[in-house]
Amino acid sequence: MRLFSHSWADGEAIPSRYAAGRLAADGSVAFSENLNPHLGWSDLPSGTRSLVLVCHDSDVPSRGDDVNRADREVSADLPRVDFFHWLLVDLPATPSEIAEGEYSRGFTARGKPGPQALRGARQGLNDYTGWFAGDANMAGRYYGYDGPFPPFNDALLHHYRFTLYALSVPRLAVEGEFNGEQVRAALAGVVLESASYCGIYTLNRRLMP
Repeated sequence: MRLFSHSWADGEAIPSRYAAGRLAADGSVAFSENLNPHLGWSDLPSGTRSLVLVCHDSDVPSRGDDVNRADREVSADLPRVDFFHWLLVDLPATPSEIAEGEYSRGFTARGKPGPQALRGARQGLNDYTGWFAGDANMAGRYYGYDGPFPPFNDALLHHYRFTLYALSVPRLAVEGEFNGEQVRAALAGVVLESASYCGIYTLNRRLMP
């Protein structure tokens, strides 16, 4: 089983058009085009009845004390936690690709609608739902894909992993407003094979080439 993309090379930097946040010309941060990347797959195992796609960042600071502070960096030694950027379940095996921008174009304040999505699939709540929960202007239910927007002062490069799971069942056993942990739990026992594709992203100028 293979997962690939035309949007960037596996393991390399993610172009800013696929991110939720970018650096502006004046050095500030701003929302970006937030396009979902192209993804394609091949060599699915025999018996595949549906697909699940998960994108998560495994490098999110476990504490927010120093996040986005201009006078300091978030230490690279700080323990890290997962942040889910995309949960797409019940995806048909064919056609065997997702086009750039097919599921997301632009960042939508208060979140894009869901859970119903294109191709009869369903999308879960990404973790911007919790991130913006205390913001009166941004709080909402964030379904579908919303890309990278790491702290601009993080000393650690963030890794964004897209993982495609081939399932033995036509429908994943999650309901309503499901989240990343619920998807992970529901995958137990129904995954035939999986494949991953990774990219890195930062808004810390010190870490940029």
